[in-house]
Amino acid sequence: MLSQALESGRRISRHIMTLFLFTKSDVLTVLIPITLSTFAAAPHPNVTRMPDIIIWIWLHLLKHDICNQMQDPEEDRKNKPYRPLPAGLITAQNAADVRWLLLLVCLIFSAMYGIKALACSAFLEALSIWYNEFGGDETGLSKNLLTTIAYATLELGATAVIGSSIDSIWVHAVAFSSVVFATTIHAQDFKDEEGDRLAGRCTLVTLFPDFARTSMMIGIPLWSLCLSRLWKVDLVSSIAFIAYGTIIGARFMVYRTAGAHKQSCKLYSVSDLKSENFTY
Repeated sequence: MLSQALESGRRISRHIMTLFLFTKSDVLTVLIPITLSTFAAAPHPNVTRMPDIIIWIWLHLLKHDICNQMQDPEEDRKNKPYRPLPAGLITAQNAADVRWLLLLVCLIFSAMYGIKALACSAFLEALSIWYNEFGGDETGLSKNLLTTIAYATLELGATAVIGSSIDSIWVHAVAFSSVVFATTIHAQDFKDEEGDRLAGRCTLVTLFPDFARTSMMIGIPLWSLCLSRLWKVDLVSSIAFIAYGTIIGARFMVYRTAGAHKQSCKLYSVSDLKSENFTY
């Protein structure tokens, strides 16, 4: 009996790890920033629902990531071999079954928190299908636009999950955050540049690499300055925020290895989070 229980526990652990590996690259860049920025921008957050938010966001990320990684597993075999499909941890058919099962799970789970969360869940599925099935990720413009809308929808859904109302400050915070994100989101394309070139994707980084780097070097500190003034942040915090943005922008121009790009992307995600946390 004990050996059977231990074996069952190991199988369950392997399945959980397989699911986590689908979303591993999005934990620091999506899950944590959106979770924290939701609490920062929501006027009346219910902190006891922190686990609910994390689960809600993660389930929708997992559903999207499985669908996305099924499109071209050979690309991941070259660039991200740890992912479940190229690593042989799950078959393509089983991944597809999980993906459609998750659609039902996400809708039911969202319905528990009301019509707004359910509508956000359904809209995220439509965006995911457009992105993965209808070439939404093939050009830089559509990729950036869809990703920005998805981020805002995730935050709107997460706000519904914590049961918070939406006020003008929330609207302004998400709006400005979305504009900043839309104009600097190509930061995430640097780490995938080789894979995008192999797949023939037309992103700003693959088409105009020098301009893309220059835009990061200028854009991040400039947005840091504008947001500091907009939210009337104190002088010391403003200097720290602008200095951080300047360092991140400079990294994209100076450090050009694949490893450096991954680190810069993580640091960029922190700067994007800070841009919304200045709300209060």
